[in-house]
Amino acid sequence: MAYRETLRVRERKAAQRQALLGAAEALVREGGFAALTVQALALRAEVGVGTVYRYFDAKDQLAAEVFRVATEREVAAVRTALEGDGAVASRLVAAIRVFSLRALRAPRLAWALIAEPVDPAVDEARLIYRAAYRDAFQALIEQGIRTGELPPQPSQLVAAALVGALAEALIGPLAADAGNDELIADITTFCLRATGLPDTTEHEGDRHEQAHITAR
Repeated sequence: MAYRETLRVRERKAAQRQALLGAAEALVREGGFAALTVQALALRAEVGVGTVYRYFDAKDQLAAEVFRVATEREVAAVRTALEGDGAVASRLVAAIRVFSLRALRAPRLAWALIAEPVDPAVDEARLIYRAAYRDAFQALIEQGIRTGELPPQPSQLVAAALVGALAEALIGPLAADAGNDELIADITTFCLRATGLPDTTEHEGDRHEQAHITAR
């Protein structure tokens, strides 16, 4: 007769896996993916190395899963801002500020997610989630074109350019643990102009951002 796990066993395993992922993300927050090793995770989580391998076959699988969980949280915050109430311009401003402020408030983690040299498995996941960001911005741009709030433009290309601009503009400040409101204002102005919007809406997204910028 085949062994079947009880509900309690499944719940215990799920809780252990979640605890390992939490400890792994803590290591990445402190030292990037370079600090995430199976041995370091076992020490941080106070388990044996064998326990880690019971849940993750290899270090690259572990790193990719940490990346996925952290990035899905960030994509969700940006998507919530983009899908909020208000004019297209104010939602775009809110999303840019959400992305930038969350990154600058957790610079080591953000740099690890955006730019740190990583294993191929994580690099592959980066492409997937860059596309997720792009799709979220593209949906807003297309809505703006339909409502006449934005001029006609190649929505996918512009959305991809916005994501690239956000990431590239923040790489330096993230690596230096620096950044300020002036930087975010400059990024916002660039993104507004890139979509054909005036930059007079600089602060219109503030009320939206407060609902979506939480501690990473």
